[in-house]
Amino acid sequence: MNNELKSYEVIFDIDNRTEQIKRLEEKTGEDGFWNDQEKAQKVLKQINRHKEWVDAWQSVNNLLEEAKILIEMLAEDESEALKDELVSHFKKMEKEINALEFKRMLSGRDDPKNAILTIHPGAGGTESQDWASMLMRMYLRFAERQGFETEIMDYQPGEEAGIKSVTIEVKGNYAYGYLKAENGVHRLVRISPFDANKRRHTSFASVFVIPEIDENIDVEINPSDLRIDTYRASGAGGQHVNKTDSAIRITHLPTGIVVQCQNERSQHKNKANALKILAARLYQLKLEEQLAKKKEYEESKRDIAWGSQIRSYVFHPYNMVKDHRTNYETSNVQQVMDGDIYPFIEKYLVQFGGQG
Repeated sequence: MNNELKSYEVIFDIDNRTEQIKRLEEKTGEDGFWNDQEKAQKVLKQINRHKEWVDAWQSVNNLLEEAKILIEMLAEDESEALKDELVSHFKKMEKEINALEFKRMLSGRDDPKNAILTIHPGAGGTESQDWASMLMRMYLRFAERQGFETEIMDYQPGEEAGIKSVTIEVKGNYAYGYLKAENGVHRLVRISPFDANKRRHTSFASVFVIPEIDENIDVEINPSDLRIDTYRASGAGGQHVNKTDSAIRITHLPTGIVVQCQNERSQHKNKANALKILAARLYQLKLEEQLAKKKEYEESKRDIAWGSQIRSYVFHPYNMVKDHRTNYETSNVQQVMDGDIYPFIEKYLVQFGGQG
């Protein structure tokens, strides 16, 4: 067991991470370190990221030490209670090591970053718009379960129910690494609550996830390439109606990318948020162009293309959520809609790794 754990310690790079923590913590004590708050926060984020690994590994070691004591006790007293406790310790160790193995799959350049998640309903009016709002709730619940913070950057309510679109910033370590698995079209089959004849309807909504870019990544945006329109917001998150013309729509003329923000009362804040989303979209576009040049990406596109149908949520005539990429499925639809999508993300990352 000791040798096996030692090999995992090397795989998870624990010694190097411990050194990095020491080096970065020394940096925080240097003169003038706190003068640049943005830089300081980045260093603290790096420290916390390494500490997550080291602390998790320490927890595994603690379980091992406790297991050794239980083994010694069993030599004198072979009670069922002690045996059960030992089995429980080994199961906990296995679970924690598996969690670290899973985390190791999130090794892409952008995986540790915050995510910007956008949901658009497909054709179908109120039915699809309601489905988009159900997905929004699912992702907000998932973020809460993971300990991520969320901020609704733009919210366009539907005419009768649901949403026309929503953009959410998800903040937390590896937010993008997890949520990149959600890119694509999500399909709903149910008896429509909006159909007086109670017929079965199929609705679609697309989910688009991009990493938030760091300030030190240079994305050149020429002001002359932008068309900026202001308009009256139609309500932010359903909580208040913004009665001033503070909503912002920015069109990037060379690419045709359109972003909008209306959730803040301040036009200045909405413009800053819109530019933030635009920079992330342009950065993502640049990465996709680079990837498109690689043969393996061309091959993988056939299987996990952006915008392809990735998952079905069936409420009628039976209960089933099925991922079409991994074939993972569950009949507990309500649990999934309450944000329990971790198993789907895990299966996707195990199968496809960094291809998200």
